[in-house]
Amino acid sequence: MIAVVDYGASNVPSVLRGLRAVRADAMVTADPETVRRAPRVVVPGVGNFAPAMRRLAAAGLADAVREVAQSGRPVLGICLGLQLFLESSDEAPGVPGLGLLAGRVRRFATDLPVPHVGWAKVTLTARGRAHAALRGAFPGGDAFFYHVHSYHPDGVEPAADLADAEYGAPFATIVGRDAVLGVQFHPEKSQAAGLALLEGFAGWTP
Repeated sequence: MIAVVDYGASNVPSVLRGLRAVRADAMVTADPETVRRAPRVVVPGVGNFAPAMRRLAAAGLADAVREVAQSGRPVLGICLGLQLFLESSDEAPGVPGLGLLAGRVRRFATDLPVPHVGWAKVTLTARGRAHAALRGAFPGGDAFFYHVHSYHPDGVEPAADLADAEYGAPFATIVGRDAVLGVQFHPEKSQAAGLALLEGFAGWTP
């Protein structure tokens, strides 16, 4: 069973539909005990870093997600969910993230329009090509995914940089280490490639 964490700042219905489209056993929950017991967890997200972290912490969900990750069970962060996995964000100075992955969240520094909205080519790194959860989504080495974001991961460890995209300059758009995986884009809005990624996560054993 996949627990999709509902903390009031997420695109839960579309993520749930995506998981069910690949026949994954998934449920939405705001109960930290249900999250703690789940074999795998998805943290979606749309919105601002600071209120999202406050809601996660106030509901007891932040500690529950950390415990699942520390136990070695798979955890997936989507868009803001990925950003919450990092240590901090320029969007919310002084507000710590979950700290599941080293690095911080930075706003795009580009002359291009921000937010970045639309399809972008995603290219796996060498580490990404070896990641079991990603293989099905990248049969040709690259794939296109739908992005909507003003901020992106920065300063991640090289070993945790699994795939990059470009918007003015390259940025990490899939990051992960051990049982933790995060994607900056929206797989549930990315058609066949996105569904393949969700299916890969649903069957992934770190």
